[in-house]
Amino acid sequence: MSYSRTSEPVKFERDCPAVMVPQGEQVTLPAGTAGYITQALGGSFTVFVDGNLFRIAGPDADAIGKERPAPLQLPEGAGDAEVEKLVWDQLRTCFDPEIPVNIVELGLVYDCDLGRNGDGERIVNIRMTLTAPGCGMGDILVQDVRDKVEQVPTIVEADVDLVFDPPWNQTMMSDAARLETGIF
Repeated sequence: MSYSRTSEPVKFERDCPAVMVPQGEQVTLPAGTAGYITQALGGSFTVFVDGNLFRIAGPDADAIGKERPAPLQLPEGAGDAEVEKLVWDQLRTCFDPEIPVNIVELGLVYDCDLGRNGDGERIVNIRMTLTAPGCGMGDILVQDVRDKVEQVPTIVEADVDLVFDPPWNQTMMSDAARLETGIF
């Protein structure tokens, strides 16, 4: 999904679970609440309501009049290479609600290994970090990665390990990410 900064007004059509940014606190925004979409990336939305930012997950997009992301599909009999490509595509849909760059381009994903469990089913092991160890959105980002990777057909489990060694720094960002954020 492409990057979008907006100031589109929205009104919540139903009670909606949300995450306060950057604290990471889970709340419910009641039906009738008005605000503005400030960022729409990777199938999730950042909304500004009453002086605060909130992240709305893709499965709750209908609460603000948007479409839920379509289910992922793979060709029948897809091989490991096709599955791995779709896993990386999914990782590129994961965004910090405050930074308009996906976690892959930010350099937050250290390893992503496709494997098999004892029953021969596909699993994924991911090692990732955060831009700052004290980030209140850390648990939310880890869960977003797990949820999105487990949406890939044939993946039965995504194990996401949050690590801080080596510590993240701006040199880990892609050139495109540095350009987008103005860091050169």
